[in-house]
Amino acid sequence: MTRRTPIRLNAFAINGVGHQIPGLWRHPDDRSRDYTSLEHWTNLARLLERGHFDGIFLADALGPYDVYEGSADAALRTAAKIPMNDPMMLVSAMAAVTETLGFGVTATTTAEHPYTFARRMSTLDHLTRGRIGWNVVTGYLKSAAQNLGQVDQLSHDERYDHADEYLEVVYKLWEGSWQDDAVVLDAERDTFADPARVHPIAHEGRYFSVPGPHLCEPSPQRTPVVYQAGASPRGIRFAARHAEAIFVAAPTIEQTREQVTKIRDGLEAAGRGRDAARIYALLTIVTDETDELAAAKYRDVFAYASEVGNLVLNSGWSGLDLSQQDLDAPLEPAATNAIQTTVASLSGARGGGVGGPAGAGSSAGPGGTAGAGSGGLADPGEPAGAGDSDFAGDARWTLRDSARINATGGPVVVGSGETVADALERLVAETGVDGFNLAYALNPGTWEDVIEHVVPVLQRRGLYPTEPQPGTLRDRMFGAGDRLPAAHPGASYRRG
Repeated sequence: MTRRTPIRLNAFAINGVGHQIPGLWRHPDDRSRDYTSLEHWTNLARLLERGHFDGIFLADALGPYDVYEGSADAALRTAAKIPMNDPMMLVSAMAAVTETLGFGVTATTTAEHPYTFARRMSTLDHLTRGRIGWNVVTGYLKSAAQNLGQVDQLSHDERYDHADEYLEVVYKLWEGSWQDDAVVLDAERDTFADPARVHPIAHEGRYFSVPGPHLCEPSPQRTPVVYQAGASPRGIRFAARHAEAIFVAAPTIEQTREQVTKIRDGLEAAGRGRDAARIYALLTIVTDETDELAAAKYRDVFAYASEVGNLVLNSGWSGLDLSQQDLDAPLEPAATNAIQTTVASLSGARGGGVGGPAGAGSSAGPGGTAGAGSGGLADPGEPAGAGDSDFAGDARWTLRDSARINATGGPVVVGSGETVADALERLVAETGVDGFNLAYALNPGTWEDVIEHVVPVLQRRGLYPTEPQPGTLRDRMFGAGDRLPAAHPGASYRRG
């Protein structure tokens, strides 16, 4: 397999205990319980920079996952995204101990006014010297809306209409309020900035009224790198218009390829070009010196996964109380006001995960055996054999299958560094993604293992950086400078 550009890696984390796979905090080697320690985060930042990761991507949510059984009790018992602290508070400390690592932080457009949010992001862009990105989310938890004084979230598509205007406001503040030459630093004339070059934005819209001007002078990137993960038809239109990095999360190669194709088509339809955004697929890697050691590690680690915790997350993401569903049957498609692609993934997942029946670097389906060099939703209680799988190639997953290791959280690849590198190349070749958003099984052990066993193999194959990549996050990702490209809608708000 060959490719012209390196495979890109992000670390996917949360400022809390439980993330994509609840229950693994119970493993004796997991340190996610140390999330309240600043040293935990600065050590992780140094580790990821040594591994030449693009960045660390920090998820967030503003309400408890209380759809399952109608309360937050199960979420609290299993640490399913609660407790969870503010991700933005971590960035300055991690930036202070690194030079090149990027930081993607999640913030919800329905939770904070764009005027104050624009200042916070400009501040972080200054303090990181242009290494900040924003994961734009529109909200999906009813509990979050209620804790912010609302009855419920806006309807699914209206949340994106609201977010479109939100982005318009922040583009005006970041790109159009201060001209590039507004800061003159003329000490003799007692003039720091020329008022004629700082402009009110005078925004009047359906959702926001913001006269401006922006409170911050221009930062290195002005607009942070825009991340997005919308995969519904309305979400793809939003991402195709705004996003520079897009995350996809699907349990199979087929579903991932379909998502990537729709996104590339959307980017092209938006006039930005099919490669205008980097696409990262969610993935978990379990690796060691040999396939056999990796398979043993997989069985050991995932024996701690919480079935109930995964059902809690899938209930919150889908908006469906899965405690009321038959866990031994597939989920039938349903319309909800939460994340529509979660319902599609849960109801549409079938076959053997990444690549069908497990072979070296492919994937075993739920209920099958975790073979050496395999990955996916394999049953950690079954013995591991080289490439074995007991899961039928075209069977739909049941909810219990999905709950084994959260179907919407992406596949798991298990094997030696060589085996995993083969799998990554295959995933890139067969889906068209640019890289991977690496969730952890153990924190920070999963990323330590990837850096020790997988990164050197990718480097030897010419598929991964061998030296630090300086510059702003946007320039490192695209090699085209610090600012939004001319084809991006945010660039249209610039002044001369």
